[in-house]
Amino acid sequence: MAMWLRLKITLLLLLSTNVLESYGFTQRSWSESADLANKTVALLTLDEKIGMVTGVGQFNSRCVGNIKPPNRSLSITTSSNTVLNVSIPPLCFQDGPAGLRLVKNVTGFPTGINAASTFSRRLMRARGEALGEEFRGKGVNVFLGPAMDIMRNPKAGRGWESFGPDPYLNGEGAYETIIGVQSAGVMACAKHYLANNQEHWRYGLSANVDERTLREMYWWPFMRSIDANVSSVMCAYNRLNGTSSCHNEDLIGLLSEGGFQGFVVSDWGATHDSATDNALAGLDMEQPGDFILIGGGVYGNGLKNAVNDGSVPVEVLNGMVAKILTPWFVLGQDQGFPAINFDAQHADGSGNLNLNVNVRTDAHTELTREIGRASAVLLKNNRTTTDGTPTGTTIRGLPVSQERIKSIAIIGRDAKLPNLDCNPPLTAGLNQCNDGTMSIGWGSGSNSLDFIVPPNTAIRDFVGNSATITESLSNDRPAGPNAAIGKDLAIVFANAMSGELGFYFVVDGNQGDRNDLDLWFKGGSLIEAVAAVNNNTVVVIHSVGPVPMPWSNHPNITAIIYAGAPGEQTGPSLVDVIWGAYNPRGRLPFTIADSEDDYGTTIVYNSITGFPTIDYTERLLLDYRYMDSKNIAPRFEFGFGLSYTKFEYSSLSISSSGSSQVVSFTIKNTGGLDGTEIPQLYLGFPGSAGEPEKVLRGFDEVDLKAGESKQVSLTISEREMSVWDTPSHSWVRPQGTFEVFVGASVKDIRLTGSF
Repeated sequence: MAMWLRLKITLLLLLSTNVLESYGFTQRSWSESADLANKTVALLTLDEKIGMVTGVGQFNSRCVGNIKPPNRSLSITTSSNTVLNVSIPPLCFQDGPAGLRLVKNVTGFPTGINAASTFSRRLMRARGEALGEEFRGKGVNVFLGPAMDIMRNPKAGRGWESFGPDPYLNGEGAYETIIGVQSAGVMACAKHYLANNQEHWRYGLSANVDERTLREMYWWPFMRSIDANVSSVMCAYNRLNGTSSCHNEDLIGLLSEGGFQGFVVSDWGATHDSATDNALAGLDMEQPGDFILIGGGVYGNGLKNAVNDGSVPVEVLNGMVAKILTPWFVLGQDQGFPAINFDAQHADGSGNLNLNVNVRTDAHTELTREIGRASAVLLKNNRTTTDGTPTGTTIRGLPVSQERIKSIAIIGRDAKLPNLDCNPPLTAGLNQCNDGTMSIGWGSGSNSLDFIVPPNTAIRDFVGNSATITESLSNDRPAGPNAAIGKDLAIVFANAMSGELGFYFVVDGNQGDRNDLDLWFKGGSLIEAVAAVNNNTVVVIHSVGPVPMPWSNHPNITAIIYAGAPGEQTGPSLVDVIWGAYNPRGRLPFTIADSEDDYGTTIVYNSITGFPTIDYTERLLLDYRYMDSKNIAPRFEFGFGLSYTKFEYSSLSISSSGSSQVVSFTIKNTGGLDGTEIPQLYLGFPGSAGEPEKVLRGFDEVDLKAGESKQVSLTISEREMSVWDTPSHSWVRPQGTFEVFVGASVKDIRLTGSF
């Protein structure tokens, strides 16, 4: 059945690609586009140039951000001596990294952290392609994503928008997303640059990061974004080493050093001091163009005056505009790109624009469901054997036997449809409430909940008349345990949520960052109470990050699924896994430990001196790297995830290929079901390098029929074998012996070797 589902999604994506080809744009080279951009800039007046680099204001945009372009057609002569008529639109910038916010008739895609849980470059790229198609269809020029903020602490409010605490996994997620989005002709915007790792005090805290940690941890995903030719980068609210990110010349200079050819845009209201400071540091565009929260309003007349008095040379301004236009030409946005067909100021449909343009497709819905089930991590399964089991006997654990399970209890508020009207008018479309199934966090990174299918609906639709269903859709006790008594199966849903701080985002007392790691609404107590009365309790956790699971070893808890924040198909994707139509293959993109102390970092909530300075003293030791260094045994380790079948690893070989190393091995499906294994490659550096014990440097998804074997090859590049050498300010490959660890998680190592 899993192979059939894979074939179905492949066919649907092929159909989606045909739609993409109908857009009919031609992607240009960066050099040709830079030439066109410079020729266009030469035709602009000073006021037109200022309009190109300044947002129109927070409440004057039809998108979350626009610019004021020249209100005329410009004729330029190309290098082939043809005349190109250019009409620049009011470039549309729109949230969010998991789907269009403040827009109707769009898909609520899975979050970044769930894309990471798939450990699948294929699905990461397919998600990017689908996002790009929908953003293009609504007339959005710039997709404000992907987010790649390292999950420095598991309570970080926006950690779910990105790809977890590991820089390599973050980098691969960013790379594939950008390739996918830009294949649809939409500019991607990598964010938030840099060390944007908590919500409390985010508007001015100083993240103090040493040079090596900055390069190997927080710069790494942006480096991979540049590899993908990302069109733009968003500088963050916070300061880095004492200087605001958006006028931090050293920080922005790293982008050019890495080969970045696009433009730098501010986060909304993240500009401070003078127009001169920001422009000379390398900030190409200010959004939204006026004062918001605690900053902004720097460009506009301020920049015009700076150019007129010589503080900012006109050549600098010309370069700013050219860098904005270059990716616009690269992605063919001058070639029939759709006009903006929504109004973020009237997301409820009360505006005059046509808000009924539907960019949802069956392929996007199926992809969302596919990523939802592929990111579901099976943490525990006590499935009893079916061999010789008498007819009528209940089979415990997963997958559920539809023939033998005749009574089911669905328990917990996380199983039900959330209140889609919970947002007050000021914060429409930000999803800052947690009163139903949790498909995504809150804030500007949220997406549409218009089409969400909750677990209780999906289970009822699937089960039909084959079993009786009792619901207790709250976390109340004793209602939950009472519903579970005497049932063949009890499925308990619990969650933990977080989001963006803003100045009005407080959800159940949580100001963006989680107050603690616990499940909300006493979800852990509910799980224990149900398990006390039902010996076939299956637990489903929707969460933005790790939650302690002290109850995981309870003998009556027969299975645990960590489902993350999977987007609108949260219910159907779970049904596919629970009833066995899809063999689970998700992996944890972080470690689940028993205590926050096990992670080695903290969120700074309180500061008596105003914006705090946060020293990143943990350096390279985040998550599994820190726990390895302290010999902390986690509850469930990074990369962990079970399947309904078993896999065997053998025949490791390591060979050189130029400056790279190729690691090859064989995987065999030794179980009785078709499945997908996620092999992971960890590298141990020579002792003199000062690196963590193991660092992730490769992964793959390997589909295997029952009894089938396949050879897998993973390549480690020269850069992936290098460390940042602070004295020489360069990447250096250390001398000595490298250890290679191949396995099913960071703790489940099956093969070892060296070179």
